[in-house]
Amino acid sequence: MIDETKQSLTIEERTKLLQILKERFENHLYRHETVIWEDIEKKLTDDILLSLYWMEETGGEPDVILLEEGLGYVDCAKETPEGRRSVCYDDEALQKRKKYKPENSAQHMATQMGIGLVTEAEYEQLQRVEKVDLKTSSWLQTDEKTRALGGAIFGDRRYDRVFIYHNGADSYYKVRGFRGIVYL
Repeated sequence: MIDETKQSLTIEERTKLLQILKERFENHLYRHETVIWEDIEKKLTDDILLSLYWMEETGGEPDVILLEEGLGYVDCAKETPEGRRSVCYDDEALQKRKKYKPENSAQHMATQMGIGLVTEAEYEQLQRVEKVDLKTSSWLQTDEKTRALGGAIFGDRRYDRVFIYHNGADSYYKVRGFRGIVYL
């Protein structure tokens, strides 16, 4: 659960998070071959670190990925982050759901965490670097037209291939969550 009142990290939380991020960076150099840790560390503002803290706390295992749009931290956990599953797409869908409402929506949680939902293009780029969502699926940022029609998109990897699907935005499943991104 995201604590909306948490505005900053303690020195201990910051130190621990930086250690985790640096170790992950060094252990997965293929995700960012031309990037130097010291250059990344300089870009980690307090706001970005707080967002990365929530990404880490909810099971995202964020790491630096070189994307066409720039350099960003993306959830690289093998499966959709466990602390962000069983959510519908957004608050509008959550309010329209008549029964068995989930506790939260992907969009609301992302906003609380200070991150964006990964787009379809970013998801496909991530999948070229790291095979993810082999047993789960992740809501993706959905265009307004699709959303206005009541739908939302999500992706996964099956049969060694990336699939992008659609579903009612109010649907939720135990194995569907969302992946986030923070650009540096």
